[in-house]
Amino acid sequence: MKAPTPTPAISLSGVNLSLGQSAARVHILKDIDLHIGVGETIGLVGPSGSGKSTLLMVMAGLERADSGTVMVAGEALNELDEDDLARFRGRNVGIVFQSFHLIPTMTALENVAVPLELAGVGDAQDRARQELVSVGLGARLDHYPAQLSGGEQQRVAVARALVPNPAILVADEPTGNLDETTGQQIIELLFAGHRKHGTTLVLVTHDASLAARCGRTVRLRSGHIEPAA
Repeated sequence: MKAPTPTPAISLSGVNLSLGQSAARVHILKDIDLHIGVGETIGLVGPSGSGKSTLLMVMAGLERADSGTVMVAGEALNELDEDDLARFRGRNVGIVFQSFHLIPTMTALENVAVPLELAGVGDAQDRARQELVSVGLGARLDHYPAQLSGGEQQRVAVARALVPNPAILVADEPTGNLDETTGQQIIELLFAGHRKHGTTLVLVTHDASLAARCGRTVRLRSGHIEPAA
């Protein structure tokens, strides 16, 4: 008897997306078909303006496709309303941005606890504390973002993304604002989180050596996925 085909972590079929209004509207993603297995590591690469970040945002449920099907962790994102989509992201998707996106009026501990508190988790502060310790910030729990270096802020962002144990972890140029040494430390944390939790990891990067660390590289050009070489 043939074994059932495993459900992919992420499956995009016939996805198109345009952004902008009327004459300024630009067709960003064009007939995207992409299937990513559970636990895969994917490097999304391509020239600036090729659609990498937009594709990542579609996977994360932060942008809605105009057409096609977006399945993530077994859910059809195009069928969810905004409230259900927000709840889905909170449970299933961790996101790391280039520019950190921390809440400036909250401490490191409070920033990391936010997704758990929004999900109604009772031990949010304890779990946030443990995650910050695991990324090397046990001594910086009560510091605000402005009191932290860029590398420390990105560690907080990684901890915030990992603390709900998401099925999917996406990162958009996570080392873009960091020096080489600090950036390497952040990448090690992302891959460590992937190994520890079996998380599916998708990275947008211009760094060829980082893309080479991933199990598979997906290359975009002018909104299309280029065939594998």
